[in-house]
Amino acid sequence: MREQLKGHETQTTCWDHPKMTELYQSLADLNNVRFSAYRTAMKLRRLQKALCLDLLSLSAACDALDQHNLKQNDQPVDILQIINCLTTIYDRLEQEHNSLVNVPLCVDMCLNWLLNVYDTGRTGRIRVLSFKTGIISLCKAHLEDKYRYLFKQVASSTGFCDQRRLGLLLHDSIQIPRQLGEVASFGGSNIEPSVRSCFQFANNKPEIEAALFLDWMRLEPQSMVWLPVLHRVAAAETAKHQAKCNICKECPIIGFRYRSLKHFNYDICQSCFFSGRVAKGHKMHYPMVEYCTPTTSGEDVRDFAKVLKNKFRTKRYFAKHPRMGYLPVQTVLEGDNMETPVALINFWPLDSAPASSPQLSHDDTHSRIEHYASRLAEMENSNGSYLNDSISPNESM
Repeated sequence: MREQLKGHETQTTCWDHPKMTELYQSLADLNNVRFSAYRTAMKLRRLQKALCLDLLSLSAACDALDQHNLKQNDQPVDILQIINCLTTIYDRLEQEHNSLVNVPLCVDMCLNWLLNVYDTGRTGRIRVLSFKTGIISLCKAHLEDKYRYLFKQVASSTGFCDQRRLGLLLHDSIQIPRQLGEVASFGGSNIEPSVRSCFQFANNKPEIEAALFLDWMRLEPQSMVWLPVLHRVAAAETAKHQAKCNICKECPIIGFRYRSLKHFNYDICQSCFFSGRVAKGHKMHYPMVEYCTPTTSGEDVRDFAKVLKNKFRTKRYFAKHPRMGYLPVQTVLEGDNMETPVALINFWPLDSAPASSPQLSHDDTHSRIEHYASRLAEMENSNGSYLNDSISPNESM
């Protein structure tokens, strides 16, 4: 790390820690993931775990930042200050997770990553806001707690934020996917369209408060969609779904599960979904629902009802009414709208789950829904379709 430090001071050397080089090389095997938000999120998840930031709580990160008096967000912080703060962070993590944390290695690699993201000009300094944005984005915390913390860093003492301050936050945030070479899919490095989108959402008020910012972020704007997808990737890692992939036949499905809202008993595992594979008769524009945790009885009933409803809709309807899994941002010079592989609906686990989902008390709800779906799937297979897509609902009835 002394060589890297010297390189930043003299601006003559660009050097990555050998373990960092290995990590970057290992990310290449994720390039076969077709969809950029997932590809970026999976790379960040691997990076997050390598830096042990998945072990760092928001409160511990805040304590370390306060301990080193990093409060002036527009001020620069030099490499020695970063090292001192990172050492405090990783010393505490070592006490809590002894066998998982190598303090010198983690400090070196995290410093290496921060400088690659925020010090491309090799000045030996980054802004305090940039340091906080990098650490908080990859720490272990609820997504909306991260949003609140980051908004607070750019808000005034009265709790409001203007366009310039929001631009600073979004600029520092977009540098994270940019460093992985993924920025074009998130609207490019020009953050003005994202700032404009947020303030249009707020009816063009001169300033916004935290609640409006959170409402906008819940729409998963294109420039920031990689962060909620990272959280879903982390939640899905240990998920086991009692379902079989209709393409590769994996059972149970591990990780993300994609359930069709057009066909009964049609599920895809994350490997097949990420590679863009589909089974015969299922179009990419048909609606699907993504689960990063096993489904509840209420979700099974809700999805079953949606499939029935979609059976009355024609192919033309789905072609004309695509659903994006993010809020698109109009860009001017660079970056296109992200690929939308399917009309994808996301469902969050635990406290983030939709409150309106009906919860049934019957233990056998899963099996009954599976039974009905199996019967209807058999009808689809034998008759070609439960309802003929080319005729109207009234004629089908």
